[in-house]
Amino acid sequence: MREVILTLTLMLVGCATSAIAGQTEYEKAMTGAKAAQKQAAAVGGEWRDVGKLIKDAEAAAAKKEYDTALKLAVEAKAQSELGYTQAISQRHAGFPTYVK
Repeated sequence: MREVILTLTLMLVGCATSAIAGQTEYEKAMTGAKAAQKQAAAVGGEWRDVGKLIKDAEAAAAKKEYDTALKLAVEAKAQSELGYTQAISQRHAGFPTYVK
């Protein structure tokens, strides 16, 4: 009986530790996503869905669904980085002469 209680206690501690690790990872990812969003917006390269991804990630984190929140935050950061790169690479492209 004692071994069963010890095993259950260790399992609960492991789950709590895992949840804290998930939350920490999410928070780091969200910090990076928001910084990347701000950087992309500064050069006019923020993509359409980034704000929604961040909002959805925050909603998932509020429900303690850190795996989902982490995936959404990582996607928001990736899209922001791509948007920034796109804006910088095309900033001097201008319009073709046939566009008026």
